[in-house]
Amino acid sequence: MVNSRLIRTFFLILLFMSGLAVVDGAHAQKLGDGNEFGPVVRAYLGYLQNEQGVVDDRVSRREVNVAYYRRNSNRIRALRQTAMRIAQETQNDYLPELEAVASDELRLLFERPPRFSSLKVGEVLQFKFRYMGTVRSGEPFYIFSRLDPYEQAELIGRTGRSSESSATPAVVTPISRARALTRARRVNTP
Repeated sequence: MVNSRLIRTFFLILLFMSGLAVVDGAHAQKLGDGNEFGPVVRAYLGYLQNEQGVVDDRVSRREVNVAYYRRNSNRIRALRQTAMRIAQETQNDYLPELEAVASDELRLLFERPPRFSSLKVGEVLQFKFRYMGTVRSGEPFYIFSRLDPYEQAELIGRTGRSSESSATPAVVTPISRARALTRARRVNTP
């Protein structure tokens, strides 16, 4: 009697766990974590999924309030959409370092935040960030990619100014979208 009850409980737990694995796999497929992207993009999407798990865990333990949870979940969703769009548009397994900020968080990136009504996609601000556009995920998030040091040096050399000597935020005109989002593919020679 006890053994049959124990066996039945064991099988119910096993059935429940296998159901969770199927649901988790379907959820990952829905989010675009399949083989359509290269290892770098898949790793970034996995990182975002882990970040969402951390936020979910913190709210379940009541460490954060609902507004914090909603904003960070929306931010993660905006970064995921942007990363997938970049990867699909460029067909390249490279993503720049992305930042997503809400309008009241712009001071985290800029001392004097720019006016976004005049900002165009692809423009570079303060020789540090390229404006990638706005993603509406619950609220508008302004997406920026951080320029790598080589891009910064090239822009500073081209304009003849440094970001430290400029009192106002430097805005550089946009370059072609494909060049802004891609990096040369690595070619392996035998």
